[in-house]
Amino acid sequence: MKRADLLHLLAEVERGALAPEAAAARLATLPFEDLGHTRVDHHRSLRSGLPEVVFAAGKTPGQVLDIVAALARDGVEVLATRASPEHFAAVQSRYPGAVYRELGRCITLSIAAAKEPLRGHIAILCAGTSDLPVAEEAAITAETFHCRVTRLYDVGVAGLPRLLAVRERLLEADALVVCAGMEGALPSVVGGLVGVPVLAVPTSVGYGASFAGAAALLGMLNSCSPNVSVVNIDNGFGAAYSAVLIARAAHRG
Repeated sequence: MKRADLLHLLAEVERGALAPEAAAARLATLPFEDLGHTRVDHHRSLRSGLPEVVFAAGKTPGQVLDIVAALARDGVEVLATRASPEHFAAVQSRYPGAVYRELGRCITLSIAAAKEPLRGHIAILCAGTSDLPVAEEAAITAETFHCRVTRLYDVGVAGLPRLLAVRERLLEADALVVCAGMEGALPSVVGGLVGVPVLAVPTSVGYGASFAGAAALLGMLNSCSPNVSVVNIDNGFGAAYSAVLIARAAHRG
């Protein structure tokens, strides 16, 4: 349940347009709903401003469908990350309007009667084409939560003119998500070009000594650009979630 939905519900009770018993029934699943295999957090939008997101990996298609259905009943934007085609087939069987973004491995479902306006602007960068699955997970997350997204892909430090060619577009964003593997140098360079937060995402891209992203992670953690913060390896979702909150705060009021 979103904060605006709760205020609307209380206003209807105050006006006499909705019986208190009906309102109580609507609130019965707060703060969570026990599905047996999962306890769905319906209270998260009220606490943090964004709803719970489904991490589909490790869950059966039926479990993912159950969780998606619970969130859809609550009227929030539904996002499932690390989803497989099998997960999507289960969700689509009940919700034909669901969309599967194969590159980003995400399922999205919007059931809102009216589309929310865009709030904030996030730029998503990646060093190379091999980083695209993580970058797209970030971009889809930000778009699901109604942020304007600019994609700037394949702008790694091995060819700095590619990055400098889009410098003006970097300056338009409220926050940036920068995905890079190998040595993970791109966020430090970007951080030195902008005056907003940079969320760095190490990716598990590279040869043996990259240690499946650990080298990029350590490089980013040791960045000399003080506006760079780092999330876990391949965690495009986590970086975008934080970037959305930053962008919303920049446009609050």
